[in-house]
Amino acid sequence: MRVVSPFVGIAIIIALISLFFALYPFTFRFPASVSPSSLRLFTFEDLAIYNGTHDHLPILLGILGSVFDVTKGKSHYGKGGGYNHFAGREASRAFVSGNFTGDGLTDSLVGLSSTEVKSVVERRDFYIRTYIPVGKLVGRYYDSEGKPTKYLKGVEAKAARGAQLIEKQKEEEAKVPGCNSKWSQDEGSEVWCDLGYPRLVQRPLEIAITGKMSKRCACYNETDLDQPGLEVYEGCDFLSKACRL
Repeated sequence: MRVVSPFVGIAIIIALISLFFALYPFTFRFPASVSPSSLRLFTFEDLAIYNGTHDHLPILLGILGSVFDVTKGKSHYGKGGGYNHFAGREASRAFVSGNFTGDGLTDSLVGLSSTEVKSVVERRDFYIRTYIPVGKLVGRYYDSEGKPTKYLKGVEAKAARGAQLIEKQKEEEAKVPGCNSKWSQDEGSEVWCDLGYPRLVQRPLEIAITGKMSKRCACYNETDLDQPGLEVYEGCDFLSKACRL
């Protein structure tokens, strides 16, 4: 009778375990706290596998090169879910553009304003707080060693600049109070000032913040009405405290 060495049995068990993890690498969840050294480096092809169509695999998505396990949100990110277009992808731009088809599902943020980039960074921070980070996507935001690229640092700097500009705009606009306003289907829109007179004024920081110029309604004292750039609402008297639009 042939006797099988116990070491052979152990070797077979180890081989079977290795095969299992090779076939189902994410069957077991990562712990809530994951050290950076344990994070996996993904390619776009790797990430695409975890798109919510395989019941035995988790659902992953990438944002600014960070990869998160969003399986606990399967009703949203799984097949047929409202956010399934993010599953298995790095579609950072779509988080603010709302374009979930074709070229809209891209990781490029080229052409976005400071506030739009800021929104993407804030969305990534939401995923950090809410879901489990499992890796980094090699490409635009992380290099082949998992280190942040200049592009990622530039995005984060632009987002920080956007936050600074927003705060500066708030401080500047707080010096001149905004108008009161209301709207009704029967009477339309109306703006008015409890103190001062309503004027349309450009928001000079808006181009740097959003890429577009906009105006706001502000209440100015009579002594300040000769300032350049103040517009009287069409059809409104020069010293009216209320204007219908």
